[in-house]
Amino acid sequence: MKYTTLPNTDVKVSKICLGTMTWGNQNTEVEGHEQMDYALEQGVNFFDTAELYSVPATPETYGATEKIIGSWFKKTGNRDKVILASKIAGGGDYTAHIRTGGFNKKNISDAIEGSLKRLQTDYIDLYQLHWPDRGVNCFGVRDYPYKTSTKEAEKHLEILETLNDFVKQGKIKHVGLSNETPWGTMKYLQTAEKHNLPKMVTIQNSYSLIHRSYEYGMSEVSMREDVGLLAYSPLAQGVLSGKYLGGKKPEGARGTLFPRFISRYMGEGSKKAVLEYQKIADKHGLTLTQLSLAYINQLPFVTSNIIGATKMSQLKENINSINIELSEDILTEIEIAHNKMPNPAP
Repeated sequence: MKYTTLPNTDVKVSKICLGTMTWGNQNTEVEGHEQMDYALEQGVNFFDTAELYSVPATPETYGATEKIIGSWFKKTGNRDKVILASKIAGGGDYTAHIRTGGFNKKNISDAIEGSLKRLQTDYIDLYQLHWPDRGVNCFGVRDYPYKTSTKEAEKHLEILETLNDFVKQGKIKHVGLSNETPWGTMKYLQTAEKHNLPKMVTIQNSYSLIHRSYEYGMSEVSMREDVGLLAYSPLAQGVLSGKYLGGKKPEGARGTLFPRFISRYMGEGSKKAVLEYQKIADKHGLTLTQLSLAYINQLPFVTSNIIGATKMSQLKENINSINIELSEDILTEIEIAHNKMPNPAP
């Protein structure tokens, strides 16, 4: 395994982060425990979850993933071996079963206390805002929704002050963002600096070979402001494993069970791009999964690459991507393909 640190901290984290959002839906508690056992054995010390999980979000599965992680901590006593990240759910119809009212002091407090209880731990190493409390272009929206976005943005100072209260209590160690924009990220950084409040050390946004829009502004913020990217959906919900090529619908696969979650990665442009990347992988004796993950692992603005799997065979291949070194020839071929078909998936 390779390691780095959460920016502006001395917290050592693996470059591969274990994603968990299928546990409690596609994966059982036993399978979740097996994945954590294996990941830790391979040197993965960074786990990411959220109060929302498992996904798709339903009232019945709310908090299920955190409970599975909590039962593993209790069973194994491995809490001190893991850097644990979780998130508070954002607002909207999708999360109306969790709470309403957005990121205010009460909601943030309730969310943190609830996660701590489910996770059976006294602290969370990295606590993140799952998505903004305002209209932004994420989750398949390519362009800024200026006609429907809320006029008032989040109360950044209140949010940071509330998070700081929990930092002082030792219940969270560091804070981060998710699904944010350059403006939102800079607003939090400026507010934190002005009022001497915790700095957002990471941002968890989607990034893959067919969705590199993070490079439109956010990568510069990452590098100049030292806010590390935690890249999620690096395989575009499995599309960049190649298993859906040719119209295939593998039994039990996420795209087969929940097609709307991969629809934004399945446009005609995406299909053509995936075929191009498959050719590059084949030419150099790699799987498409290895190529896709290894590309992200080597990016200078990436702190950790969040991989997820429903099968142990997938988990093993994903973690092993850390051992794949891409040559300059391969990287050049990837850029040629990208320039022909830039960011086909929003």
